[in-house]
Amino acid sequence: MAPKKGVNEMAENTNGMLDDIQEVLLSEEKLHEIVERIGAQISEDYKDKKLLMVSILKGSVVFMADLMRAITIPCRIDFMAVSSYGSGTKTSGVVKIIKDLDIPLEGYDLLIVEDILDSGMTLSYILDILKSRGPRSIQICTLFDKPERRQADVKAAYVGTQVPDAFIVGYGLDYDEKYRNLPFVGVLKPEVYGG
Repeated sequence: MAPKKGVNEMAENTNGMLDDIQEVLLSEEKLHEIVERIGAQISEDYKDKKLLMVSILKGSVVFMADLMRAITIPCRIDFMAVSSYGSGTKTSGVVKIIKDLDIPLEGYDLLIVEDILDSGMTLSYILDILKSRGPRSIQICTLFDKPERRQADVKAAYVGTQVPDAFIVGYGLDYDEKYRNLPFVGVLKPEVYGG
Protein backbone atom coordinates (compact mmCIF):
# COMPACT_ATOMS: atom_id res chain seq x y z
CA MET A 1 0.00 0.00 0.00
CA ALA A 2 1.28 3.44 -0.92
CA PRO A 3 2.32 5.77 1.89
CA LYS A 4 -0.30 8.30 2.97
CA LYS A 5 0.03 11.75 1.48
CA GLY A 6 -0.29 14.87 3.55
CA VAL A 7 -3.01 17.39 2.68
CA ASN A 8 -0.50 19.86 1.23
CA GLU A 9 1.12 17.20 -0.94
CA MET A 10 -2.30 16.00 -2.08
CA ALA A 11 -3.33 19.57 -2.94
CA GLU A 12 -0.21 19.99 -5.07
CA ASN A 13 -0.94 16.76 -6.93
CA THR A 14 -4.65 17.27 -7.63
CA ASN A 15 -4.25 20.25 -9.96
CA GLY A 16 -6.78 22.44 -8.21
CA MET A 17 -9.48 19.76 -7.98
CA LEU A 18 -9.57 20.13 -4.19
CA ASP A 19 -10.66 23.76 -4.62
CA ASP A 20 -13.89 22.45 -6.19
CA ILE A 21 -14.74 20.22 -3.20
CA GLN A 22 -17.13 21.66 -0.63
CA GLU A 23 -16.47 18.92 1.94
CA VAL A 24 -15.00 15.43 2.21
CA LEU A 25 -17.85 13.01 2.76
CA LEU A 26 -15.88 9.74 3.02
CA SER A 27 -12.14 9.44 3.60
CA GLU A 28 -9.87 6.84 2.00
CA GLU A 29 -9.87 4.92 5.29
CA LYS A 30 -13.68 4.86 5.53
CA LEU A 31 -13.99 3.69 1.91
CA HIS A 32 -11.51 0.88 2.65
CA GLU A 33 -13.60 -0.23 5.66
CA ILE A 34 -16.79 -0.26 3.55
CA VAL A 35 -15.17 -2.29 0.76
CA GLU A 36 -13.72 -4.83 3.22
CA ARG A 37 -17.13 -5.27 4.88
CA ILE A 38 -18.95 -5.81 1.57
CA GLY A 39 -16.21 -8.11 0.27
CA ALA A 40 -16.43 -10.33 3.36
CA GLN A 41 -20.23 -10.56 3.06
CA ILE A 42 -20.12 -11.41 -0.66
CA SER A 43 -17.42 -14.04 0.00
CA GLU A 44 -19.70 -15.69 2.56
CA ASP A 45 -22.90 -15.43 0.50
CA TYR A 46 -21.38 -16.70 -2.75
CA LYS A 47 -18.99 -19.36 -1.41
CA ASP A 48 -20.92 -22.22 -3.07
CA LYS A 49 -21.94 -20.27 -6.16
CA LYS A 50 -20.47 -19.40 -9.55
CA LEU A 51 -19.86 -15.67 -9.06
CA LEU A 52 -19.58 -13.32 -12.00
CA MET A 53 -19.10 -9.68 -11.06
CA VAL A 54 -20.08 -7.12 -13.69
CA SER A 55 -18.77 -3.59 -13.33
CA ILE A 56 -20.89 -0.86 -14.88
CA LEU A 57 -18.33 1.49 -16.39
CA LYS A 58 -16.92 3.97 -15.86
CA GLY A 59 -17.95 5.04 -12.38
CA SER A 60 -17.66 1.69 -10.63
CA VAL A 61 -14.19 0.75 -11.89
CA VAL A 62 -12.32 1.95 -8.77
CA PHE A 63 -14.84 0.28 -6.44
CA MET A 64 -14.77 -2.92 -8.53
CA ALA A 65 -10.95 -3.09 -8.44
CA ASP A 66 -10.88 -2.79 -4.66
CA LEU A 67 -13.93 -5.02 -4.11
CA MET A 68 -12.64 -7.95 -6.15
CA ARG A 69 -9.43 -7.90 -4.09
CA ALA A 70 -11.52 -7.99 -0.90
CA ILE A 71 -13.37 -11.11 -2.07
CA THR A 72 -11.76 -14.37 -0.98
CA ILE A 73 -13.59 -16.85 -3.22
CA PRO A 74 -13.12 -17.61 -6.93
CA CYS A 75 -14.93 -15.17 -9.18
CA ARG A 76 -14.93 -13.93 -12.74
CA ILE A 77 -15.31 -10.34 -13.83
CA ASP A 78 -16.71 -8.57 -16.86
CA PHE A 79 -17.55 -5.02 -17.82
CA MET A 80 -20.50 -3.24 -19.33
CA ALA A 81 -20.69 0.40 -20.37
CA VAL A 82 -23.93 2.24 -20.82
CA SER A 83 -24.67 5.88 -21.40
CA SER A 84 -27.49 7.78 -19.74
CA TYR A 85 -26.01 10.92 -18.22
CA GLY A 86 -23.85 12.68 -20.80
CA SER A 87 -22.18 15.64 -19.13
CA GLY A 88 -25.17 16.72 -17.06
CA THR A 89 -26.14 16.03 -13.47
CA LYS A 90 -29.52 14.37 -14.14
CA THR A 91 -30.23 11.13 -16.00
CA SER A 92 -31.39 11.66 -19.57
CA GLY A 93 -33.80 8.71 -19.39
CA VAL A 94 -32.29 7.28 -22.58
CA VAL A 95 -29.92 4.36 -22.04
CA LYS A 96 -27.69 2.91 -24.71
CA ILE A 97 -25.18 0.06 -24.44
CA ILE A 98 -21.70 1.23 -25.41
CA LYS A 99 -19.84 -1.95 -24.39
CA ASP A 100 -21.64 -5.24 -23.85
CA LEU A 101 -20.49 -8.23 -21.80
CA ASP A 102 -18.00 -10.73 -23.22
CA ILE A 103 -19.08 -13.69 -21.05
CA PRO A 104 -22.38 -15.57 -21.66
CA LEU A 105 -24.42 -15.42 -18.44
CA GLU A 106 -26.00 -18.89 -18.36
CA GLY A 107 -25.20 -20.70 -15.11
CA TYR A 108 -23.58 -17.71 -13.42
CA ASP A 109 -24.63 -15.99 -10.22
CA LEU A 110 -24.43 -12.44 -11.47
CA LEU A 111 -23.51 -9.53 -9.22
CA ILE A 112 -23.84 -6.11 -10.83
CA VAL A 113 -21.35 -3.70 -9.28
CA GLU A 114 -22.38 -0.04 -9.37
CA ASP A 115 -20.88 3.12 -7.95
CA ILE A 116 -24.15 4.81 -7.05
CA LEU A 117 -27.82 3.88 -7.10
CA ASP A 118 -30.01 6.95 -7.30
CA SER A 119 -33.00 7.08 -9.68
CA GLY A 120 -32.54 3.41 -10.57
CA MET A 121 -33.64 4.06 -14.15
CA THR A 122 -30.37 2.91 -15.74
CA LEU A 123 -30.08 -0.17 -13.51
CA SER A 124 -33.70 -1.12 -14.17
CA TYR A 125 -32.95 -1.16 -17.89
CA ILE A 126 -29.73 -3.15 -17.41
CA LEU A 127 -31.50 -5.67 -15.14
CA ASP A 128 -34.17 -6.33 -17.77
CA ILE A 129 -31.53 -7.00 -20.41
CA LEU A 130 -29.36 -9.24 -18.23
CA LYS A 131 -32.25 -11.25 -16.75
CA SER A 132 -33.23 -12.27 -20.28
CA ARG A 133 -29.78 -13.84 -20.78
CA GLY A 134 -30.39 -16.65 -18.28
CA PRO A 135 -28.12 -16.12 -15.27
CA ARG A 136 -28.80 -18.44 -12.33
CA SER A 137 -29.29 -15.42 -10.07
CA ILE A 138 -28.82 -11.68 -10.28
CA GLN A 139 -28.15 -9.16 -7.49
CA ILE A 140 -26.90 -5.60 -7.22
CA CYS A 141 -23.99 -4.30 -5.17
CA THR A 142 -23.72 -0.52 -4.93
CA LEU A 143 -21.15 1.52 -3.09
CA PHE A 144 -23.57 4.41 -2.55
CA ASP A 145 -27.35 4.55 -2.28
CA LYS A 146 -29.58 7.62 -2.63
CA PRO A 147 -33.01 6.10 -1.88
CA GLU A 148 -34.83 9.46 -1.86
CA ARG A 149 -33.99 9.83 -5.58
CA ARG A 150 -35.45 6.46 -6.60
CA GLN A 151 -37.80 6.45 -9.58
CA ALA A 152 -37.61 2.74 -10.48
CA ASP A 153 -38.29 -0.26 -8.23
CA VAL A 154 -34.65 -1.30 -7.85
CA LYS A 155 -33.03 -2.51 -4.62
CA ALA A 156 -29.44 -3.46 -3.94
CA ALA A 157 -28.56 -6.59 -1.95
CA TYR A 158 -25.25 -4.99 -0.91
CA VAL A 159 -24.98 -1.30 -0.04
CA GLY A 160 -21.83 0.44 1.10
CA THR A 161 -23.57 3.43 2.62
CA GLN A 162 -26.38 5.87 2.02
CA VAL A 163 -25.31 9.31 0.90
CA PRO A 164 -27.14 12.63 1.01
CA ASP A 165 -28.81 14.09 -2.07
CA ALA A 166 -25.73 16.10 -3.00
CA PHE A 167 -23.48 15.93 -6.05
CA ILE A 168 -20.58 13.71 -4.99
CA VAL A 169 -17.34 12.99 -6.82
CA GLY A 170 -14.15 11.01 -6.31
CA TYR A 171 -13.30 7.30 -6.01
CA GLY A 172 -14.59 6.76 -9.56
CA LEU A 173 -17.50 9.21 -9.47
CA ASP A 174 -17.21 12.13 -11.83
CA TYR A 175 -18.62 15.36 -13.06
CA ASP A 176 -18.05 15.78 -16.79
CA GLU A 177 -15.31 13.08 -16.66
CA LYS A 178 -13.30 14.90 -13.98
CA TYR A 179 -12.59 14.08 -10.28
CA ARG A 180 -12.73 10.26 -10.70
CA ASN A 181 -9.13 9.98 -9.50
CA LEU A 182 -9.65 11.65 -6.13
CA PRO A 183 -8.92 9.02 -3.43
CA PHE A 184 -11.85 10.14 -1.25
CA VAL A 185 -15.49 11.04 -1.91
CA GLY A 186 -16.39 14.68 -1.65
CA VAL A 187 -19.34 16.97 -2.25
CA LEU A 188 -18.80 19.12 -5.32
CA LYS A 189 -19.40 22.85 -4.88
CA PRO A 190 -22.69 23.78 -6.61
CA GLU A 191 -21.05 26.60 -8.55
CA VAL A 192 -18.86 24.04 -10.33
CA TYR A 193 -21.81 22.28 -11.96
CA GLY A 194 -24.27 25.18 -12.00
CA GLY A 195 -26.39 23.75 -9.17
